[in-house]
Amino acid sequence: MARPRAGIVYVGIKATVTALDRRTGAQVWSTPLKGGMGRATSFVTLHRDGDVLYAGVGGEVWALDPKSGAILWHNPLKGLGYGIPSILGDSDGAQSGPLPGAAADYQRQAAAAASAGS
Repeated sequence: MARPRAGIVYVGIKATVTALDRRTGAQVWSTPLKGGMGRATSFVTLHRDGDVLYAGVGGEVWALDPKSGAILWHNPLKGLGYGIPSILGDSDGAQSGPLPGAAADYQRQAAAAASAGS
């Protein structure tokens, strides 16, 4: 039997994304996706687009670092409900995902907006 290629397998389950070593099945990292109240589902959709792993749960979308599981950004897609999001990246050879510093800028803006709304 041929050995599987080295790398990572991403699993989305119960509002969590987990990375497993492709050869051993050992967990590399796990990131719970905490979203808004009233989510109708914990089913996770996944899409890898270059250097970003996108995950959707209950009408919300996250961008994760596929190497560490760190959350780069989160969008609750307000006003669109709690359905299962379908995700497709637009890779045409150009850089995909956030530009350097963009994720940190987004996180600062989101934190400022959250504290202003509290």
